[in-house]
Amino acid sequence: MPVEVLATPRERIRDTGQRVTGLRITILEALQDLGHASADQLVQAARERLGSISLQAVYDSLGVLGKAGLLRRIEPAGSPALFELRVQDNHHHLVCRRCGSVADVDCALGHAPCLAPISDFGYQVDEAEVTYWGVCPSCQTDSAASPVLPTDS
Repeated sequence: MPVEVLATPRERIRDTGQRVTGLRITILEALQDLGHASADQLVQAARERLGSISLQAVYDSLGVLGKAGLLRRIEPAGSPALFELRVQDNHHHLVCRRCGSVADVDCALGHAPCLAPISDFGYQVDEAEVTYWGVCPSCQTDSAASPVLPTDS
């Protein structure tokens, strides 16, 4: 699901004080279109737009953009790391066990953290991360029963 962003990628990068590059703009634009994407998907998008780009260059840009607060890395069990633009709130994810599609799920109580541990062991908790697993509507209607993706849980 695409993320609605009011400022352009160029403006968002510049506002964080980072150098504006074609690769960084391309990554943010690809994430606007894809919603959630792996580094490999972002490399493919960058190569289609910019030509020869290394995987390392994409990872370097992802690191800079992540530290600047412009994107977030999520790691669903059994899947490659994914990146998303939705960084300003505490939300969760719903992952399809068959096709691996990911959807954002708003926090159950609407503010961070939306889950509180029974004991925080002295930690100051500011975020809760939940992954819901299931089968998406497309896979539910797919007559060729796709294999279920493994999880570590």
